[in-house]
Amino acid sequence: MPGWVEHAMWWHVYPLGFVGAEREALPDGAPPVHRLEHVTRWLDHVVDLGLSGVALGPVFASHTHGYDTVDHHRVDSRLGTEEDLVALVDAAHTRGLRVTLDGVFNHVGRGFGPFQEVLRHGPGAPTEHWFRLRWPDGAGPGAEPDYDDFEGHHALVALNHAADDVARHVADVMTYWLDRGVDGWRLDAAYAAPPSFWTRVLPQVFAAHPDAYVFGEVLHGDYAAFVAESGVDAVTQYELWKSVWSSLNDGNFFELTWTLSRHDAWLDTFVPLTFVGNHDVTRIASRLADRRHVAHAVALLMTLGGTPTVYAGDELGMTGVKEDREGGDDAVRPRFPDAPPAPDHLDADARAAYDLHRGLVALRRRHPWLHRSRSEVLTCTNTTLVLRQHADDDALLLALSVEDGPVTLSVPGAGDVLAGDGDLHDPGPGAHVDLPPHGWAVLTA
Repeated sequence: MPGWVEHAMWWHVYPLGFVGAEREALPDGAPPVHRLEHVTRWLDHVVDLGLSGVALGPVFASHTHGYDTVDHHRVDSRLGTEEDLVALVDAAHTRGLRVTLDGVFNHVGRGFGPFQEVLRHGPGAPTEHWFRLRWPDGAGPGAEPDYDDFEGHHALVALNHAADDVARHVADVMTYWLDRGVDGWRLDAAYAAPPSFWTRVLPQVFAAHPDAYVFGEVLHGDYAAFVAESGVDAVTQYELWKSVWSSLNDGNFFELTWTLSRHDAWLDTFVPLTFVGNHDVTRIASRLADRRHVAHAVALLMTLGGTPTVYAGDELGMTGVKEDREGGDDAVRPRFPDAPPAPDHLDADARAAYDLHRGLVALRRRHPWLHRSRSEVLTCTNTTLVLRQHADDDALLLALSVEDGPVTLSVPGAGDVLAGDGDLHDPGPGAHVDLPPHGWAVLTA
């Protein structure tokens, strides 16, 4: 992992939704619509939040939602052109922001060039080995093969990751965009390709760009083993995401402490990408049964070990429920205003969310050692939790309550309240903090 990632905190944006792009690709020959400037106008907002990078969702030519790519070397014309993307990256760099792209390399859309060649030529097509195909008897040019797809979505054609040409293609795509200034990659559905595939791809990428950051989307399983076997820098920490909202909703901090024991073990070998929201899940403000607990979730995100990611709009208190139906992602992938509203023009809920995020991001920036911090559980009941986050000689305390009444919690060694709504008494070894109903506090230790 490159050293700069220790200070990285991402603002994650889904571009096609953010700019209000059409649901489907523009007709062949239609001129590109230069919409990426829409994202550029929000970069100062990212800087004002204190975040250090922009993690872009899919930007490459696709049929619909961006995850059915048809050309990895071409920017989706609904967003603009290669020049527009490079201009966005340059504008981010001018502000001190890094940029990652979202690479969909497990599967492609049916319009992907090598797959179209298969459909034209039939069995024996020069690109037949790029896919896992099954031809009907007597098939010839123009015949439709059966093929492996991605998790039952027949419009998403799975690539054959055993093919050297596929590995060369992916390495070429990753290097091509890194050459143009991008700082790293998210590997979509990285778990669906064998780790051995990434070990054939990533050494070529890192040889050309040793400072690149590459993290994979992994939902379940042995995260550390995947990192070790694939060569990625990190994976997405879905276990922690689920445990944060679930423990808050259920009043069961024991679930969270169990998850943190696994999380700390992974920190021995890699630093996970942490989040409480993204483009694939219900927004945290909608997921939580009590909106007061958004502060608890964000406090955990910004004090636990990991590389934190804020999903665009969460910092403004946006809501949205993901549904399992066609178009079910729309509510969590909305169009954003042409420019960010001034903080003074936000409504009360949005301003509270903005101030919460900005304050905790600032705290994280003042304590970069939190990136690899471990969690010591000092107090845990169903409804209260005190963690000591520590690395070497540095430490902070995090106190959380989901009790309906006020509580007093022991916070040994606390010297001051850095964030939250706690009232500290007797600073030092016998310190304790009073929290209001559903209160929280971050304290010096």
